[in-house]
Amino acid sequence: MKDRLEKIVQGALSQIESSEQLDKLNEIKIAYLGKKGELTSVLKSMKDVAAEDRPKVGQMVNDARAAIEKEMEKKKAFFERKLREEKIKSETIDVTLPGNVRRMGHKHPNSIALDDVENIFIGMGYQVIEGPEVEYDYYNFEALNIPANHPAKDEQDTFYITEDIVLRTQTSSVQVHEMEKGNLPIRMIAPGRVFRSDEVDATHSPSFNQIEGLVIDESATFADLKGTLAEFAKKMFGEATKVRFRPHHFPFTEPSAEMDVSCFKCGGSGCRFCKGEGWIEILGCGMVHPRVLEMRDIDSEKYQGFAFGIGLERIALLKYEIDDMRLLYENDVRFLEQF
Repeated sequence: MKDRLEKIVQGALSQIESSEQLDKLNEIKIAYLGKKGELTSVLKSMKDVAAEDRPKVGQMVNDARAAIEKEMEKKKAFFERKLREEKIKSETIDVTLPGNVRRMGHKHPNSIALDDVENIFIGMGYQVIEGPEVEYDYYNFEALNIPANHPAKDEQDTFYITEDIVLRTQTSSVQVHEMEKGNLPIRMIAPGRVFRSDEVDATHSPSFNQIEGLVIDESATFADLKGTLAEFAKKMFGEATKVRFRPHHFPFTEPSAEMDVSCFKCGGSGCRFCKGEGWIEILGCGMVHPRVLEMRDIDSEKYQGFAFGIGLERIALLKYEIDDMRLLYENDVRFLEQF
C-alpha cells in the first residue's frame, strides 16, 4: 500500500510540474483527488486492510493528499501570477502618447435663454411654477375666459386627445391651477412646452416653449405691469433698451397689449434685423380679466392682477441673432457649439 501511494504521489507531482495551463491543473486534481480519483480508490480499498493497519494507512493517504494539494496550490499560484503579469503588460499605458481630447457638452441656447429669464424674474421675487403638458379643456380654455365657440378652440389650432383633454396651447393653464390653490398674493412665472397645430417654418413649430407670468395682489396696476416688463427688457437686452405698448386683445386680460422693444442691433434707427421698423415685438400682456379671477373665487373688487406671455424661442432668436427657429431643433453640433 505504501508503494502504491508513493507511486500515485510521484505521478501526480510529475503531471503537476509538467502542466502548462490552469485547466490542465484542474484535470489533474479531478484525476487524483476527485470522487473517482486515484486516492479515492485507495480509500475504498481500506476494507481489505487489516483493522490494526487502517489508522496507519489512513494517515498515509492523508499525507499523500496533502503533498499533492500543496504542489497544486504552488502551481496554481504560479499560473495566476503569470496571468497577472501578462495582463499588466498588455494594459501598460504609454504616458508619452498624446491624450484624447474629451468633448464637453453645454447648455442648449433655449436653456441658456430660459436661465436668463428665470434669474431676472426670481430676482424680482417671482416663483417658478410648472404644470401638466396634457391638460383639461376647461383649464386650457374656459377658465381663461375662452368660450366654447372661440376660434382658438378650433381643431386646426389645438391638438385634441379626447373631447375634454388637449395638449396645452399655452402655459396660462398653470396660472389657473395656482389661483385655484387660493394662496394670495401670487407672483409667478410658468415656463414649459406648448403645442399648436402649426406648419414648421422659420418662425413656427407645432411644439415650442412659452413663459407665462402672473401677479395677483390688492394693489397691482397696469403701471406695475409696464414697469416690470421694462425692467425685464433692460436686463435681458441691455440697459439702453426701450419699450412700447400697443393695444391688443386677449380673452383672459382686459385691457390687453403687445410689447415691443427697441431694436438692440440698430438702436431704433431701422435695420435688417428689425425689418427697418426700429422695434421688435416680444410678448403679449394685460390686466387679468375680472371674470378669470371670479371663476377662481377671487374677489375682483379687492384683488387685481396682470399677466404676460413670452415665447422662449423668440427670446433666444433675438438674443443670439438667429433668423431661423428650426436651427434650435436640428441638433447640428456645428450650430450648437457657437453658444
